[in-house]
Amino acid sequence: MINDIREEAQARMQKSIEALGHNFNKIRTGRAHPSLLDGIKVEYYGSDTPLNQVANINIEDARTLSLQVWDRTMISAVEKAIMKSDLGLNPSSAGEVIRIPMPMLTEETRKGYIKQARAEAEAARVSLRNARRDAMSMLKDLVKEKEISEDDERRGQDEVQKLTDKMVKKVDELLAAKEADLMEI
Repeated sequence: MINDIREEAQARMQKSIEALGHNFNKIRTGRAHPSLLDGIKVEYYGSDTPLNQVANINIEDARTLSLQVWDRTMISAVEKAIMKSDLGLNPSSAGEVIRIPMPMLTEETRKGYIKQARAEAEAARVSLRNARRDAMSMLKDLVKEKEISEDDERRGQDEVQKLTDKMVKKVDELLAAKEADLMEI
């Protein structure tokens, strides 16, 4: 029973770490990366469709993304969707290919992105603490129902706490890597 609770908490914590990585990918650095465009949706025949389902996204060079839109009539809609996004990108089309140059980050925008990254990391830590709280609560319920002893509860709580500490350390490492990436010129 204790192992089940620990494994469930570990699965929830792992999902929080994965979500943090996904959120960090959306924060723009100075380099071109296809995952920057993951959150962009395009109006495609009356429904909002993810950009990667209407176009091929490629890295042309370190500072340029190129999009090959499958339906030529969608080129202007894709450009508008990219401009409307809060990424600050200005696409330019050359026939069937849309090129998106990555502008240099100013000191001010870097600090803003670092602040955003720290907020995402704190949200992940909160999620980890919530998973820990729920696991601890389940252990206390098992003691109340006399399904496990208090010693087993204490051992289970120690395991859950060690797991939480390990995951919080992972969040801190991811944040430090993202901050270093953002401050790199």
